[in-house]
Amino acid sequence: MGHAHQYSRTWARGVVILFMGSSVYILRCANGSYYVGITDRDVQTRFSEHQQGLHDGYTARNRPLELVHSEYFETIKDAIVCERRLKGWSRAKKEAWIAGRFDLLPGLSRRGGARD
Repeated sequence: MGHAHQYSRTWARGVVILFMGSSVYILRCANGSYYVGITDRDVQTRFSEHQQGLHDGYTARNRPLELVHSEYFETIKDAIVCERRLKGWSRAKKEAWIAGRFDLLPGLSRRGGARD
């Protein structure tokens, strides 16, 4: 699942630039809904914070929670793109993603529908 503070390096005009990776995670809430989040820290630590209600908001009001998926990205930019995409998906499409049923994703795509 999560990786704590991993870095990748690239060269730009002779200078090493570090890009810290990030993880996107999906929590199943007590009310059955899904919460999609992003962290640059260890996913289990972030999950524990949600589970303890340390952050006011949606997950604090809908505990207990279950961590159902996480994915690590080398750059935060890639993680943000994934997080935004997942947040716009239907419940059925999120569930296919969680289950690893990527073959179902095209059939679950829709335009203009309500979000979950």
